Amino acid sequence: MKNLIILILISFIISSCAASHSQPDKIKIAQAIKKEGNIFQNQGNYTAALGKFLEAEKTIPNDPYLHNSLGLAYMGKKRDDLAMASFKKALSLKPDYIEVVNNLGAVYLRQGKWDMAIKSFDRVVEDLLYSTPHFPLSNIGWAYLGKKEFHLAKTYFAKALDELPWFTAASHGLAQVYLQTGQVDLAMDYLHKCLYRSPDTAILHADLAQTYEAKGLTQQAIRSWKLVLTLVPERSRLAKKAEIKLSELY
Repeated sequence: MKNLIILILISFIISSCAASHSQPDKIKIAQAIKKEGNIFQNQGNYTAALGKFLEAEKTIPNDPYLHNSLGLAYMGKKRDDLAMASFKKALSLKPDYIEVVNNLGAVYLRQGKWDMAIKSFDRVVEDLLYSTPHFPLSNIGWAYLGKKEFHLAKTYFAKALDELPWFTAASHGLAQVYLQTGQVDLAMDYLHKCLYRSPDTAILHADLAQTYEAKGLTQQAIRSWKLVLTLVPERSRLAKKAEIKLSELY
């Protein structure tokens, strides 16, 4: 009898603890956990961010903003399949969530699905309230560059630069258009102008190194690739590319 009373008492305590948080309280806690995840995400710690988002999802499974954050975390983990599912879920919950449309376009761009990327970014550009149109415009340029439609790529990179002069992604894209179409002198002139304004932009120094290579200026190319190595993290993709190029040029 004594044991039965103790068991009933324990069950009552557990039930009381479980009921101590109302549903609104649980939602507030989940939102706080999501904010923690966003902090980790902004720091580039996608594993910790993902853990927080998945924990929050148990309580707020129909939060479109959470699914957008989940998609970004999956992109950070190089799981584009899961990212796409999360972004599509966010859009099903909030069809006018234009940030998600842009993020979905970024997944298509990474996968080389050029036409689907263009369709997504076109929708973003058409939204007059979207505050940073240089991003989707530049991304459309990259999609057309992937399709080898150089005239359209150049057009959209130029549009992005009209919105935000010297925007690095668009400047890099325009330099690549010049290089891939054999307009080496134009590439060199343009890159010197860009680097005069932004002398520590590693990707533009990499473009310049490629330009020197195209002109047969080996020593200048070596100097540019060496400079790239001083500007980027040691294990970054661009650092690895610079190291490969230097081994080929020596």
